[in-house]
Amino acid sequence: MRAKLHYLAIMTIMPIYGIQVCPFIESLSAIEVFVTFDVILVLIYFARGPLRARLVDRAPLAAQTLRVFTLELVLFASAALILMFYNTEVHHFPLVSGMKVLVGVTAMGFFASADLALEREREVAHRVERERLSLPLSGNFFPLSSKLALFAAGCVALLVGVFMLLVNKDLDWLVEVGSAIPLAEGRLSILKEFGFVLLVAMPETLNIIWSFSRNLNMFLMRENGVLACVTSGHYDMAVPVSSNDEFGVMAQHTNEMVRRIRERTEELQRTRDVTIMTLASLAETRDNETGAHILRTQRYVRALAIYLRDHPRRADVMDDETIDLLYKSAPLHDIGKVGIPDAILLKPGKLTEEEFTVMKDHPKIGAAALRVAEDELGGNSFLNYAREISLSHHEKWDGSGYPQGLKGEDIPLSGRLMAVADVYDALISKRVYKPAFSHQKAMAILREGRASHFDPVLIDALDAVEMAFCEIARAFRDEGQIDEDPALGHLAHSSR
Repeated sequence: MRAKLHYLAIMTIMPIYGIQVCPFIESLSAIEVFVTFDVILVLIYFARGPLRARLVDRAPLAAQTLRVFTLELVLFASAALILMFYNTEVHHFPLVSGMKVLVGVTAMGFFASADLALEREREVAHRVERERLSLPLSGNFFPLSSKLALFAAGCVALLVGVFMLLVNKDLDWLVEVGSAIPLAEGRLSILKEFGFVLLVAMPETLNIIWSFSRNLNMFLMRENGVLACVTSGHYDMAVPVSSNDEFGVMAQHTNEMVRRIRERTEELQRTRDVTIMTLASLAETRDNETGAHILRTQRYVRALAIYLRDHPRRADVMDDETIDLLYKSAPLHDIGKVGIPDAILLKPGKLTEEEFTVMKDHPKIGAAALRVAEDELGGNSFLNYAREISLSHHEKWDGSGYPQGLKGEDIPLSGRLMAVADVYDALISKRVYKPAFSHQKAMAILREGRASHFDPVLIDALDAVEMAFCEIARAFRDEGQIDEDPALGHLAHSSR
């Protein structure tokens, strides 16, 4: 469509231009001038289709923009040369007449070729993005600054050339007519000619500026879009390398930077996760609980959190990132137990009141240790959740818990989630001081603690994800656990 518009514009404007600048063309009838120009341009237009298919469409994507510009400019110049040859052979016009036409058609063709080349640049960029391609870059690309300078120089040279032809023609005309035409009428005629050229040149120039700005904005938006994603923590984006210029190099370096950030982030996350599990396992080795306890409880927390994501009272604070942080930080809920003496921590029987008072210090011990790490790192959302869970997972909804005696919504949601997960797992697990309770008994105890020990919303959530709890308990069971509670296996099987 853009090509058609350019050809129609040239078919309309160039005959008028020829009449304005060349007295020989002016001597012909308007119909003859228009027919001659238009027939040649129509033939050139129909020839450009096969030529573009052969010389442009089959070329590598990186070379297509330059090839479009070159081919289109050559075609327009060829039309001017054919017209010049025709006028010389048929009408016996001098060479200077043909040169004037050549300058005019080349000027219009220059603007049209630049616009069509910029259009092809956009098409290539969209194809590269759509098909997830990447253009090969060479260190020998034509700099963007040089492109702008060349375009500006070309515009100036062509406009100066056209105006010089107009001035030369008008001077000859003034000499010829002498005083036969009033000065005011002659001045008005010359100003009309100059106004006509400006009226044609300005829209063409502004169109190129707009088209170039459109491409520039496209490249910058892609670059800024990926950088914005990286800033927000998403490293799965890439800038399409769709031009062999500064933007292509910028895109290539940006993608390499994102790749390295992604690899380093993944490495740090793996290191963090392994460290968490190592610390949590270390705490478990000093306790009378099993290593599978931390695997189960963190999955219980995630199951409850996923359910809350769609809950009207909790959806605003529960997104995918928060769920992942809760899942990753849950294993550190009992890290404070490393500070409890073995005589109390490993005691097989019931603790005395004094011993239980010491045991109740483990949430503070864990939170204090995590606070030191959090302060050292200058604030960290993961450690913040881990500290919250460590400090508050023994708090109770009615305020009778420890260590701070928090009540209701004052208890962090992370601690309330951990409380449900931790108590459920403790109930269904065998300990040296107690047998494993059945799933049904554990659920009954938890429901009995609704609105006293546990957040009522979370007990409702537990009822909704009961099958998921059974599946987790079964998948990460302690040895012999299924035999002791056949209901776990039956419910987990039913949930599949």
